[in-house]
Amino acid sequence: MANLAKLEFAALDLSGDNYLSWVLDAKIHLRANGLRQTIVDDNDASPEENAKAMIFLLHHIHKALKSEYVVVDEPLVLWKALGERYDH
Repeated sequence: MANLAKLEFAALDLSGDNYLSWVLDAKIHLRANGLRQTIVDDNDASPEENAKAMIFLLHHIHKALKSEYVVVDEPLVLWKALGERYDH
């Protein structure tokens, strides 16, 4: 299980071409690390869990997206914003 944290996948591209595979990979990783609840409505995630999820999500998006969403500090808000942008 320790190797799960070491597994990497492609960052979300600015074009969004890899959005669907990125969502799947991100959900699996968050679930494996006990953080899946951070991206669902009405969750009771702790501030620490939210911070861990934000670190993970920001590490796996294109740097231009990081700059655009720099003021977002909740994983659910970021998750929904990316979904609205790319999930068509």
